[in-house]
Amino acid sequence: MWLPRISSTAVTVLLLAQTGILLFLVSWPRPPSPAVGKERVHVLVLSSWRSGSSFVGQLFSQHPDVFYLMEPGWHVWTTLSQGSAPALHMAVRDVVRSVFLCDLDVFDAYLPWRRNLSDLFQYAVSRALCSPPACSAFPRGAISSEAVCKPLCARQPFSLAQEACRAYSHVVLKEVRFFNLQVLYQLLNDPALNLHIVHLVRDPRAVLRSREQTAKALARDNGIVLGTNGTWVEADPGLRVVREVCRSHVRIAEAATQKPPPFLQGRYRLVRFEDLARAPLPEIRALYAFAGLRLTPQLEAWIHNITHGAGPGARREAFKTSSRDAVNVSQAWRHALPFAKIRRVQELCAGALQLLGYRPVASESEQRDLALDLVLPRGPSSFSWASSTAAHP
Repeated sequence: MWLPRISSTAVTVLLLAQTGILLFLVSWPRPPSPAVGKERVHVLVLSSWRSGSSFVGQLFSQHPDVFYLMEPGWHVWTTLSQGSAPALHMAVRDVVRSVFLCDLDVFDAYLPWRRNLSDLFQYAVSRALCSPPACSAFPRGAISSEAVCKPLCARQPFSLAQEACRAYSHVVLKEVRFFNLQVLYQLLNDPALNLHIVHLVRDPRAVLRSREQTAKALARDNGIVLGTNGTWVEADPGLRVVREVCRSHVRIAEAATQKPPPFLQGRYRLVRFEDLARAPLPEIRALYAFAGLRLTPQLEAWIHNITHGAGPGARREAFKTSSRDAVNVSQAWRHALPFAKIRRVQELCAGALQLLGYRPVASESEQRDLALDLVLPRGPSSFSWASSTAAHP
């Protein structure tokens, strides 16, 4: 009997389509509501490495109404490290969506051995994973400590993370592995999500200084950003990664402000790290209001303490949220980097500096002059910060 010949390409396309449909159907159901009549709020802190995202993540993590998880996409990138950032966008997005819906079975593909909470990347920075029902290291309303949580909660069953997620009215994820906003449109249109985007940016010159302090830890991610097919990149004299980060911030900000789609209205907020450093409490109140949260007296005292420490913090604390002088941290690059390198960053990131409101320096004397403010004020003709409703001039 004659049978029609089907090419291998067609078979591959059919298999991919079937897989996509199955994943869609499996993950589609709406999660159980955390409270009767109250819709769960989902917030994605969208940023890049060394931009203050760990600090902003902790602002959400320590809130008693928030289940927080740091960089679930880390598991995708470590498992599929031979891929490139654009190629891994969809996989990271699908993990993010599943975690928002408190379906942590999505980690089966990346953590086949998962048994304990400690299998999750940076689990101990999540207060919700250090509190009941996940663990009893801290009461739910207390300020948690990573150092205390780690030894007490590491061996707690992985399944408790999912149970904890379902116990909160807000789920907040911090992610540094999205390089455009369009990949998130499906989530923003998802009827099972009430998604808000916090787009955190930082002066690219400060980002470079911080990246140089943590070059080894960023080597694998650098390779994926540059598409090196699995080769780690520690040294980056051409500042190619910084250039890609600047381009991604411009793409995201422009997509959200220049003729944005209707579903972004009121659901996108751009935050500069420098504004948080200069006026922490007013900025954080506004940030909480955007997410439907209230600043408690306990959180207010904690925020004051961690933003009014002594100095910029030790290098060993680069990936930790500890008590530091926030303004000192935001200005440290002006003493630490040579002007030739600053000039090169300004050339590569000229569009980002202009769009995000950072003033270039024309000389080393301007760079060192701390009386010269390089963070431009937010006025009626500047960037649209709180919402996507106004177009960029």
